[in-house]
Amino acid sequence: MHPVTRKIKVSFYQYIMAKHIFVTGGVTSSLGKGIIAASLAKLLQSRGLSVTIQKLDPYINVDPGTLNPYEHGECYVTEDGAETDLDLGHYERFLNTFTSQANNITTGRIYLNVIEKERTGVYLGKTVQVIPHITDEIKQHIKQLESIGNYDIIITEIGGTVGDIESLPYLEALRQLRREVGKENCLVIHLTLIPYLSAAQELKTKPTQHSVKELLQAGIQPDILVCRTEHALPKELREKLALFCNVDEKSVIEAIDADTIYDVPLLMLKEKLDKIVLKKLNIKTKNEPDLDHWKAFLGKLKNPTREVHIGLVGKYNELQDAYKSIYEAFIHAGAMNECKVHVLPIHSEALEQDGVGNKLNNLDGVLVAPGFGARGFAGKLEAIRYVRENKIPFLGICLGMQSAVVEYSKNVLHLPDANSTEVNPDTADPVIDLMPDQQAITTKGGTMRLGSYVCKLAKGSLAHKIYGQIEITERHRHRYEFNNDYLERIEAAGLVASGKNPETGLVEVVELREHPFFIGVQFHPELKSTVENPHPLFISFIKAALQKKQA
Repeated sequence: MHPVTRKIKVSFYQYIMAKHIFVTGGVTSSLGKGIIAASLAKLLQSRGLSVTIQKLDPYINVDPGTLNPYEHGECYVTEDGAETDLDLGHYERFLNTFTSQANNITTGRIYLNVIEKERTGVYLGKTVQVIPHITDEIKQHIKQLESIGNYDIIITEIGGTVGDIESLPYLEALRQLRREVGKENCLVIHLTLIPYLSAAQELKTKPTQHSVKELLQAGIQPDILVCRTEHALPKELREKLALFCNVDEKSVIEAIDADTIYDVPLLMLKEKLDKIVLKKLNIKTKNEPDLDHWKAFLGKLKNPTREVHIGLVGKYNELQDAYKSIYEAFIHAGAMNECKVHVLPIHSEALEQDGVGNKLNNLDGVLVAPGFGARGFAGKLEAIRYVRENKIPFLGICLGMQSAVVEYSKNVLHLPDANSTEVNPDTADPVIDLMPDQQAITTKGGTMRLGSYVCKLAKGSLAHKIYGQIEITERHRHRYEFNNDYLERIEAAGLVASGKNPETGLVEVVELREHPFFIGVQFHPELKSTVENPHPLFISFIKAALQKKQA
């Protein structure tokens, strides 16, 4: 028998198909709502429950696809081609399940949907207002996942901080939804900060009290407080929070700073967050959390037997979140190899000025990161030339792969003007060019080649050996591609196209066979790496780096 009674009758017309958990944040941003949501989901999933997570983002962009990485961090791409918030990457890495465009919505998308309905006469001449039209649209999206998957629990993370003007429609929608489905089917977790004042040598609860007060003004009483803190919460402080925030003491959860985000599920397990949630939602299951695989991963992560130093050559290195999935993929692959991966960010523009030898010569491997535009492109070419000539393991992703093609064309094929038309639209040798179906497109949002596509690998190639299969699927996000007019010449010179899309002939993978490990991919393998399934490209790259170090 399934551990959850799936249908709970609310009225003659309405059935609740899933329980809802909302995660809100207070006091300050960047407290880790996404990690708390993903950790709780992992605990519930480990008990045999079917769980998914969605993110409501309060900004007015329709999606983060046009946002600068310095503004928002990386843009995470789902299997179905949605450009989404980077928190969806955490959801997938923790749960080992795919998300979709239904798992992320922005205020911009909500308002766009409502305006499009108004233009087509859906509202029959009524005055369109925030209440009920905007809040109804939000509720409709929240409940959309119920019809997509057979979920026991849907966790919804509300972006921003309580008290922000931008978040008010989401909080009102939450208040209404909770009233409609009943408190036994809808639970609110409020993540807040307990700051430590070193001068007074004490933790302060007042910011949390004010944050809960803001939530109460929106008509929402939190059921559970998760308190982010640098120091353990003493019993008397928990009692004080429970008293002034009107929650029971057991529902005041300590979220102490962790060494790694992958510790958080076990810390929440220790705090019995999953048990409290199950009790409040009246979900009965006899299954205890099965976290053996997770603990084994943590054991390898924290007890490496070897180490390597990998250079990450990119142009957004000032903000680590710009390459979040790459950093996490290195963690997964490092643990699989029982190896500590030291990732050293190297700004590609600095390579143009300072030269590459003194920055790359002591590295065990180099990854050239994805990106857009001409800035820093010359530095990427110099980095690739150096690792190619000095037999240093190399992995190029998206623009990194395109850079490898340009560098090889310049320095081996002796085409000095070879370039990407993204960098030089007037180049005489456009070895990388705008995709044909992109040439008539003028709008920027959601118009790239996005999502999962098939790639067929050449038998016996390095890529084939890495994946262990001929046909693979990977996620893409690009407008420019390998120009097949140059394919024959480039392959004759030694850079082989070992992976192609079977329908379009688009080159997806290039590799240099006369090299210990030199591979570039047009897709983004980092987006499919999870704790339970580290990506084979990253695993093999780390193995090659270890071999180089040993040699």
